[in-house]
Amino acid sequence: NSIDETLTLLTEANYVADRALATVLYLALKMQRPLFLEGEAGTGKTAIAQALAEQLDLPLVRLQCYEGLDQASALYDWNVAAQLLELKRETGADVYDERFLLARPLLQALRHPSGKRAVLLIDEIDRADAAFEAFLLELLSDWQITIPELGTIKATEPPITLLTANGTREIHDALKRRCFYAYVEFPSRTVELESLQSRLPDTPAKLSGQVVDFVQ
Repeated sequence: NSIDETLTLLTEANYVADRALATVLYLALKMQRPLFLEGEAGTGKTAIAQALAEQLDLPLVRLQCYEGLDQASALYDWNVAAQLLELKRETGADVYDERFLLARPLLQALRHPSGKRAVLLIDEIDRADAAFEAFLLELLSDWQITIPELGTIKATEPPITLLTANGTREIHDALKRRCFYAYVEFPSRTVELESLQSRLPDTPAKLSGQVVDFVQ
């Protein structure tokens, strides 16, 4: 309901965030728009999605992007072996039935199989190619997909969606326009020390300081 509540939510998950990050996260949640987080690897972008899922008691659906990622790997596929077995039985059953549909992360997030709205993490989008990035534009705008054999599947409620990128390549402006945007910096010494102490409160202060100094 507020930026302060968003900060509290992250704090309770042992995620130390500044008010600027909490503000953009609050706006993304309030307006039901994706949040695009950019920054170098290791700055804690993925952990934000994990903290949200944990504190809101929602399932986390993660799509790890990589070079060559295609729609079938991200959306859905058909269980061909089971379909062939059904054909051999000659039962006359429709082999393009829900029973043979293999839901991948994006379809899982749209359909909420657990009955709860999902937190969808599209991780390291800059590792995927531009064609996959273009495919995401329609999904992030309409929250629906079309399966030729079954028809259109539309989310009753859009998943809470976060996209991350490590800055290995430029992301197209068309994708950024569909999202709220935040650049996540490496934490300062103060923030890193606070984060370490919140997660490992029994660690001696001197050791915590030495570890943080080394990392810094």
